[in-house]
Amino acid sequence: MENHLHIVCLDVPFPVNYGGVFDLFHKLRHLHSAGVKIHLHCFEYGRGEQPVLNEYCVEVNYYARHEGHKGFSHKLPYIVCSRSNRELLDRLLQDVYPILLEGVHCTYLLNDERFRDRKIILRLHNVEYQYYRQLYVSEKSLLKKIYYLHESNLLRQYEQRIAHKVQILAVSEKDSELYRHEFGAEHIETLPVFLPFEEVRSKEGTGCFCLYHGNLSVAENEQVVIWLLKKVFAPMEMPLIVSGKAPSARLYRLIEQYPQACLIPDPSEEELQDLISKAQVNILPSFNCTGVKLKLLNALFNGRHCIVNKDAVEGSGLEPVCHIADSAEGLQTLISDLYTQPFTPEEIGTRREVLGKLYNQEENLQKLLQYIQN
Repeated sequence: MENHLHIVCLDVPFPVNYGGVFDLFHKLRHLHSAGVKIHLHCFEYGRGEQPVLNEYCVEVNYYARHEGHKGFSHKLPYIVCSRSNRELLDRLLQDVYPILLEGVHCTYLLNDERFRDRKIILRLHNVEYQYYRQLYVSEKSLLKKIYYLHESNLLRQYEQRIAHKVQILAVSEKDSELYRHEFGAEHIETLPVFLPFEEVRSKEGTGCFCLYHGNLSVAENEQVVIWLLKKVFAPMEMPLIVSGKAPSARLYRLIEQYPQACLIPDPSEEELQDLISKAQVNILPSFNCTGVKLKLLNALFNGRHCIVNKDAVEGSGLEPVCHIADSAEGLQTLISDLYTQPFTPEEIGTRREVLGKLYNQEENLQKLLQYIQN
């Protein structure tokens, strides 16, 4: 008997060039390898149609997102309302295959009574209202701050409403616990993200610089870089490389003021992986405490020492393989201690043990298949 599955994606899951699509694309890859017939539905708003997706899916459908004022509603969050689409709903109703919704963004159909008895699973990427609350805190533009705060308030109400409607698979135990305790969700479990990394490839010995990488067009990530420069690296002589997508003119100007720092904008995947592997210390604090930080997992699988703050790892199970400090002074101490400390075979072994248990792709695939088929 063939296993068919509808997957509704908030974005086109290829190319895999930002953290939000890692789990989306590599989940497709693993499900396809298990013989699942995937009917993929993507909201396309700038990334274009991607023929490579046809290698993993029996069909790929693209839908326009209602951007701007057309996507706003007084009752629904913008990330949800802007992805309402009648054509999508009609297509999903043509059969009774299970539906996997990738993110709260794709849950508009949960408000439609026609789907009340359908097998639906929600993949929770973040506690979205907390994520947007942090965007509100990090943002400098008054107009954007107003939008993020309004969206956060709508999302909290909305996430409360949908928490009881479907089986939910969160990416971290911390997010699962929040949904249980704050929203009373009963049908929620933790399923780690699917990754492209099959094994730990960190190099022994020492590197020659510190590295922060991330999507620099995201306000939170820019704020992290500014904080690192002004509060952590200003009195230090260790070289810092900042690398990532679409840095602002403001960030260019700021980094030029620090002789020990340099910016590598818009690196290719190969360039980024080369930087991660050659760095002595990957520094990845976060001002956001929900979800899983894909850039940290990349550094743990492929880099040497990793320094984070509590918000970056709490509830992730990654604490044993990270160095943790929350203050600028604490980060300075760790950087000074680790900068000349060789990365050892014992540390690589610990990573293999911890990451191998959390991110066993085959075990996690079997768990996902059980939720889909039962």
